[in-house]
Amino acid sequence: MLFLALLLPQPLQEPIPADLGTTVVTPTLSPGDQLDAPYATHVVDQTELDAKGYRTLPQALRNIPGILVQETSHGQGSPYIRGFTGFRTLALVDGIRLNNSVFRPGPNQYWNTIDAFSIDSLEVVKGPSSVLYGSDAIGGTVNARTRSPWGHSDEPAISGEVRYRWADAANFDQSRIDLSATYGQDGGVLIGLTSKSFGDVHGGSQVGAQPGTGYDEFDGDLKLEHFLNPNTRITLAHQVVDQTDVPRTHKTTDGIDWEGLSSGSDLKRDFDQRRELTYFQTHMHGLDGLADEVRTSISWQTQAEDRDRIKSDGSQEFQGFVVGTLGLFAHFHKGTDTGRWTWGAEYYRDNVDSYLTKAAGNTAADDIQGPVADDATYDTLGIFVQNELPLSEKLGTILGVRWNLARADANSVRDPLTNTRISIDDSWDAVVGSARFLYELTPETTNLFGGISQGFRAPNLSDLSRFDSARSNEFELPAPDLDPEYYTNFELGVKRRDNSWSSQVVLFHTLIRDKILRFPTGNTNASGEREITKDNVGNGSVEGIELGLAYRMTEQWSTFGNATYLHGKQSTYPTSAPVLEDEYLDRLMPFTAQLGLRWEDKSNELWVEGLVAHAARGDRLSTRDVNDSTRIPAGGTPAFTTLDLRLGWQVLPNANLHLGLENLTDKDYRIHGSGLNRPGRNLTVGFGWSF
Repeated sequence: MLFLALLLPQPLQEPIPADLGTTVVTPTLSPGDQLDAPYATHVVDQTELDAKGYRTLPQALRNIPGILVQETSHGQGSPYIRGFTGFRTLALVDGIRLNNSVFRPGPNQYWNTIDAFSIDSLEVVKGPSSVLYGSDAIGGTVNARTRSPWGHSDEPAISGEVRYRWADAANFDQSRIDLSATYGQDGGVLIGLTSKSFGDVHGGSQVGAQPGTGYDEFDGDLKLEHFLNPNTRITLAHQVVDQTDVPRTHKTTDGIDWEGLSSGSDLKRDFDQRRELTYFQTHMHGLDGLADEVRTSISWQTQAEDRDRIKSDGSQEFQGFVVGTLGLFAHFHKGTDTGRWTWGAEYYRDNVDSYLTKAAGNTAADDIQGPVADDATYDTLGIFVQNELPLSEKLGTILGVRWNLARADANSVRDPLTNTRISIDDSWDAVVGSARFLYELTPETTNLFGGISQGFRAPNLSDLSRFDSARSNEFELPAPDLDPEYYTNFELGVKRRDNSWSSQVVLFHTLIRDKILRFPTGNTNASGEREITKDNVGNGSVEGIELGLAYRMTEQWSTFGNATYLHGKQSTYPTSAPVLEDEYLDRLMPFTAQLGLRWEDKSNELWVEGLVAHAARGDRLSTRDVNDSTRIPAGGTPAFTTLDLRLGWQVLPNANLHLGLENLTDKDYRIHGSGLNRPGRNLTVGFGWSF
């Protein structure tokens, strides 16, 4: 069944036409106008990031139709893109995979280890993109493109920028300084430092303060760019994000009892999260021979997670892992009489160390594994080719195919049956394809697009070996015998852009085959948690309706709005009995709509806008949703309607002020599946000054 989706790419900060005029790279690996990309895309640029004052990077996606941003806690946000989250959505940083082999299936905190202050733009491509990006690119792909040195001139120059954000009920202070030094037109260096302090979030009029929801974060990044010649640019970059004592509040006794929710039993469950990325990239164009454009990358990324847990009986437990990832890719482009060819290869290798220890007075350290396999490696290799071929003046096609290989080699895994050490040595390969088209309905204003795209996801180390708590009162066991998942997406859409209107219309329907799902074993562990395992039992589909448009009524007044409806079911085992039943996808996004009005003065130095947002009751629940009583109230997450007011003012040519009054009615509400409520009436202040 196909449903209709109308998507507004960027209605909130830009005058009409909206960001359909933005150049994007992620959909095809080649720069192009969004209007001409045969995909459902969206761009969040630095203007919107500053004007909205998003607290974390996942929140920057919350106004995009078809995306639900679930927040397990203040520091753990995860986007559900067309019904998929966790390791079924792919995050990139300057084209480099953030995803690694220990990512979990449900909402996780890893997207929040990208500093939103360091981002120049976020490029979002909805639906499977496995031909270009391999495993995990199912619900969508988001590429975080980081800032670069600016202010190039004929002479060396130094410039900088200071940005600050503060919020009342959301209770945070964030500050950022960027320094850019350029040496003529040949290159430059950018250094950025960010400090973030998050206090306890204050909910609406009834909930009030939500204890145990604050944490601290420090981020830094450096980027050096140099032009060897006008056609060759090299980039060396380093990024670090360090988060301390990020609480998973709903798992603890600090969890609130709003709408009958139960609190967790832990006295403490805090995470330290650290990510570092160093990469060297080259970008050459204007070449002769086999390719006219080449981009290469070599990267090393480490992601470390440490959990400090105090159980209800006072016993303490420490667990965590460190993943070091070597990444390599090379992309080639060549324009020929038979179309523009793009081909390339990529390789990633994860090295995983995992641990579990008990505090003094308890049992000794676990000598087998921590939350995932210890002494493990995970390799992925992909080779792809794609051709953009114009068939006529109005019709063009993009055809692509990819072969991908994944291999897991884990030397220390706990056997869930014998409680002894076992090893895993397995591999999987897959071939996927994509066929897209673009047809010009009206010159330069309206395009029809669509196609079929396949996606796949190989079992990762989390699937195969996780030995850790999962949802409320659940404990996940290793499942070493799994197969890949497969997805097929059908799309048909229309994009339009003129002087008054901006819109997209997309038909989409995604078939699900052999999805790896958790289900209960019927056993209970020593801590009283229900044991769950996994298998390739999920078959079904997800469809959606997303409606939106932007319209400029006069030179100064514009209106915008969108609405989303998703539907999806899959087969699963709701109980330990071997009986498959069709159930809703976990945390299925409820009907959601927004309507806004914006005024801006003729000089573009001042703007004011109001936004009404509504979400229906999230009551289409799976069995695991029903059992998730610390996050989802009985009967589903209540409906809500909120009103936000915002103002932007260019105080000086080099200084901007942003004010916001969010949730004007002080409503108590939460996003479906989240572990805490959204802030109540919330005053936000943002300031930027360049020098």
